[in-house]
Amino acid sequence: MARRARSALPKYVTPARDRYKNVRLRFRKGLFSTYLKSPFPSDQFEEEYQAALRGEKSAQGEIGRARTKAGSISAVVVSYYSSPEFKGTAKSTQQTYRGICETIRRDHGEKPISGLMRKHVKAIIGKMSDRPAAANNYLRMLRILIRHAIDIEMIARDPTVRLKGYSAKTKGFHSWTEAEIAAFEARHPIGTKPRLAMALMLYTGQRRGDAVLLGWKNVSARRIAVRQEKTGTPLAIKMHPSLIEALEMAPEGKTAFLLTSFGKPFTAAGFGNWFRERCDEAGLTHCSSHGLRKAAARRLAEAGNSANQIAAVTGHLSLKEVERYTRAADQEKMADIAVDTMPERSDRNSEIGQQSDIVGQLEE
Repeated sequence: MARRARSALPKYVTPARDRYKNVRLRFRKGLFSTYLKSPFPSDQFEEEYQAALRGEKSAQGEIGRARTKAGSISAVVVSYYSSPEFKGTAKSTQQTYRGICETIRRDHGEKPISGLMRKHVKAIIGKMSDRPAAANNYLRMLRILIRHAIDIEMIARDPTVRLKGYSAKTKGFHSWTEAEIAAFEARHPIGTKPRLAMALMLYTGQRRGDAVLLGWKNVSARRIAVRQEKTGTPLAIKMHPSLIEALEMAPEGKTAFLLTSFGKPFTAAGFGNWFRERCDEAGLTHCSSHGLRKAAARRLAEAGNSANQIAAVTGHLSLKEVERYTRAADQEKMADIAVDTMPERSDRNSEIGQQSDIVGQLEE
């Protein structure tokens, strides 16, 4: 039970009682230990957590500010956190951006932003050739920070203009196969929380950050309403019979279907960690919650649905994104369906007509 409770919190963070018997969140990594003072989850908590990962102890709400040098890359990051461009993004996006920004601060925070040249950026990205996806994310975040620095007149030019990252060579998150779905269902039968979690994502095609927010408040008749956190897209999705069956074990009178062992809704990251453990229990160490969204799109594609129909379920705003998600669809199965729709050879129709004439003459 304790292990499940910890999975809702970030790595190295656990609830602990201080000397006054108050329950607080404690960060412990190796010999380094500190209490995190801000409420979880919150932007302030995330800032403290990132500082703790660097082995720093700072006053609440002042993480990074006291050590920020004017005109430095670190100063740009701090300013960006207060910008409408950052605050206007979804919470999940903010968390992702913070993680990369804090890595940039750790590596180059003390350097003056005005001295950042194209050759420096190329050298930084070049050293990450063993991690091409991480390098591209690093470059993308640098571009955002530099555009912000230009907006607030800290620099006059963008050294990343037309600078290319690494070619994408990975397929991203693994899309669950039917055999893997069956293996998970066998390990976690109807009536269990893991099975409910899978059904919510597999039969709605939603991201984990949206799935953890769903509750009875979202259900009306046989539809489930979603407003996607990342894009703000509103969706009304017909509930699949298998989802309705799984929802029979969902708690009544709660704000969400999926709750931690504390009886609270999961955070997206906490849910991801918890679901990762449930996948491991089923022997599916290479599967993840995000892969279920891809599996939902794959299933819809294999059933012959158009890109627009698939997007109506998943909420993708770009049909190009739908195509990327459905690339994992069973090529052989879809090719069979496509071939069966092809007409006969042109002279075959005339042969059939001649045979019909002969049969007609014999009958006369």
